[in-house]
Amino acid sequence: MGDGLSAEVEAERIAAVRRYGILDTPPDGTFDRLTALAARLLDVPIAIVSIVDTDRIWFKSHHGVDATEVGRDPGLCASAILQTAPWVVENAATDPRTLVNPLVAGELGLRFYVGVPLTTSEGHNLGTFCVLDEKPRSISEDDLGILRDLAAVVMDHLELRLAAHQTVRHELELREEAEHMTRRLQQSLLPPALPDVPGVEVAVRWEPARGGEVGGDFYDLFQSGDGTWAVVVGDVCGKGLGAATVTALARYTLRAAALQTDVPREALQLLNDALLRQRPGDERFVTAVYVTARVVGDGLALLLSSAGHVPALLRRADGTVEVLPAGGMPLGLFDDPALSDTIAELHPGDALFCYTDGITEARRGRHEFGLNRLQHVVASTVGMKAEDAAAFIDENVAQFRDGELTDDTAMLILSVPPSG
Repeated sequence: MGDGLSAEVEAERIAAVRRYGILDTPPDGTFDRLTALAARLLDVPIAIVSIVDTDRIWFKSHHGVDATEVGRDPGLCASAILQTAPWVVENAATDPRTLVNPLVAGELGLRFYVGVPLTTSEGHNLGTFCVLDEKPRSISEDDLGILRDLAAVVMDHLELRLAAHQTVRHELELREEAEHMTRRLQQSLLPPALPDVPGVEVAVRWEPARGGEVGGDFYDLFQSGDGTWAVVVGDVCGKGLGAATVTALARYTLRAAALQTDVPREALQLLNDALLRQRPGDERFVTAVYVTARVVGDGLALLLSSAGHVPALLRRADGTVEVLPAGGMPLGLFDDPALSDTIAELHPGDALFCYTDGITEARRGRHEFGLNRLQHVVASTVGMKAEDAAAFIDENVAQFRDGELTDDTAMLILSVPPSG
């Protein structure tokens, strides 16, 4: 390099300049106070914190001069960064190192310059803390000590700034990784694909609350016997890994329970027993609706049990909406959650809507979407395919909310198409 650094060393220095990310940043009161303090303590008109770039010398702070940068070659600061000690020029007009420098020979006519390198912990000189005067003068060891101390404060600030940026960057990387793992974990808690139920349309919806943390809402649909299908929609109290663990336990316990019984209340009781047995002292509970659907002729025979869950809705082909009983208590709290079964049937044109309270508790100010409003929306889905009905409900809930989703939502629809 023209100013005395080898190409390799200069490349490493410029890489350090880029790493600190200080070039072309807005004015900073901390640096401005330091340069003003240097000018006052050393009784000089100009004090500058400079960063030496590839082709320019940029001023992070410039007290007593309006310029924000100058060319690098030749430059006083560009020469100062070649040093390990302060670079002192007491009379630039007679100093052979600076006779041809444009800042000395030109209109500005500088005569006095002292620059202390801003040295990183790896030994790279980013720039200088320098003081200048238009008159020749000398500088004492005490004043040099002051300038060294101020340069050290600048470097401390730059190091803290770099550390803060690296911490933020690391946190962003960790957050992205956590979000990726969250998505993978959530996907593992939901069925990878919905099975085909003969003569029945199926639609599902699942949406996490804002923040993307693993939630406790889940759904499932699987064949539990010859011509019989099990439908599950549930909600685990809380969020995060704790809720995810219980969600996994609930989903797979109910699948295992379906091998032992086709009675919904008995399946939910088995889950209740598993929760009490495997989570001693844990207050996390589960609400769920469990339905067995048996294909009968051109419709479905339903047997339903609810454990403290929001009531399922049965929409008839004429638009009438029945609220199915929602008795029972949440699972994982009591030995006997007082479960019972309800019988229902789906005929051509009918549909069953199972969902979580994230839908009915969607808020606009102090008002909730609520069960009555959901019944009205569900009644309006007559003649829609299951997927269209799910999209219609989604749209109505989204239009009602006055902000982001604050709770997870899950919904599963079974619809028997009209005859013909």
